[in-house]
Amino acid sequence: MDVKIRRIAHLDMDAFYASVELLRYPELRGLPVVIGGSRDHQPESLPDGSRQFSRLRDYAGRGVITTSTYEARALGIFSGMGVMKAARLAPDAILLPVDFAAYRHYSRLFKAAVARIAPRIEDRGIDEIYLDLTDLPEDSAPLARRIKNAVRDATGLGCSIGISPNKLLSKICSDLEKPDGLTLLGPEDIRGRIWPLPVRKINGIGPRAAEKLAGLGITSIAELADAEPAMLQEHFGRSYAAWLHAAAHGIDERPVITHSEPRSISRETTFERDLHPQRDRDALSTIFTGLCVRVADDLRRKGYRARTIGIKLRFEDFRTVTRDLSLAEATADAASIRHAATECLRRVPLKSKLRLLGVRTSSLTAYDEQGANVLATQGELPL
Repeated sequence: MDVKIRRIAHLDMDAFYASVELLRYPELRGLPVVIGGSRDHQPESLPDGSRQFSRLRDYAGRGVITTSTYEARALGIFSGMGVMKAARLAPDAILLPVDFAAYRHYSRLFKAAVARIAPRIEDRGIDEIYLDLTDLPEDSAPLARRIKNAVRDATGLGCSIGISPNKLLSKICSDLEKPDGLTLLGPEDIRGRIWPLPVRKINGIGPRAAEKLAGLGITSIAELADAEPAMLQEHFGRSYAAWLHAAAHGIDERPVITHSEPRSISRETTFERDLHPQRDRDALSTIFTGLCVRVADDLRRKGYRARTIGIKLRFEDFRTVTRDLSLAEATADAASIRHAATECLRRVPLKSKLRLLGVRTSSLTAYDEQGANVLATQGELPL
């Protein structure tokens, strides 16, 4: 009996947020563009029909870059970098505000287009998915090109696809030939294509693990593959060491999971400046209410109720505090969520300035009825 070799694809949209913005502002194509501004950085329409854009040099605050175009990345600007630091590297780069509603819209479009060709999809976020192509009759290369064309026809956007026998290798491959890449990899290609890469290319090896491996003289995947399992276990523990050894040899048996239940749904925001619990009470109350409403909307849209409501606070000294409260009955009502979150806030001494505020719901249960999600009154934070 012949055993089918799995064909797992990882599809990653190319510079997704930035590419969506370039659809809206095609005059910015080929320029370094950074996504990470606030509503204050909305482009201004001029009388002659042209638009005036904000520049990084004009930014003041503590925001973080969400993404950037490939031209901006060539200047050393990447997601997660502080906007002020990016401004020092490329002061003339264009700065645009984040528009998550638009990104979610295009995310739904590209996933629907792919599902019409390859329905076995694992959703990994707004801009990436895994596909199980094993049972489809078409050869990998023409099938991948058909998927890429479908995505472009539906959205006007490009994507990169990696296809291999498993999710770990396909995730690596989708990043090898960006943008608009297509990489096919078989078991026989691991030594030549994967082993020369740095260990950080393996999804699951973070900065700390990479630094620790470097201290052991291991910087490439080939060196990790040659490392003695006993030595890895001594430094990383039995479970992670076994995973490191398997990953370096391209071994990954995880299935493509077409449906999974979320463990929590949350919303949080980092402020442009530190907010004082008393002097900025009104602003904090408005933000707090907005977070509760958005979490309630997320719960209802995804068909869940939550029994546990929590808050997350990060103070000016980077100290982070969380508090949770369990309810007698699960809810997706914004007023109930805000009331419970307020009770959590009462358990935290609010004497220092805040950098971040978040609202989290967990202990989720599915439901399919309609529920209220509008706050009757806003109220104030318990300051």
